[in-house]
Amino acid sequence: MWNPDRMRSDRQRISQGSEFERRIGYSRAIVDGRWVFVAGTTGFDYSTMTIDDDVVAQVEQTLRNIDDALTQAGSCAADVVRVRYL
Repeated sequence: MWNPDRMRSDRQRISQGSEFERRIGYSRAIVDGRWVFVAGTTGFDYSTMTIDDDVVAQVEQTLRNIDDALTQAGSCAADVVRVRYL
């Protein structure tokens, strides 16, 4: 079984309230030294625990979620060096 306490102590975990974070130890982002890794971000609004039916609204929320994770990590979109969209 995965144990979040076994992660290296110099890594910072960034969470946003996803059910996956609580159930399986998923983190929105990981800060490891100078690097910030953000993954698995969707258009879910964690402040209301809802997702909009409109795809444009989902994309806008996804970008807000990424920006929030980067801000929590002490970074910003201007620092991003690689992006992969699916």
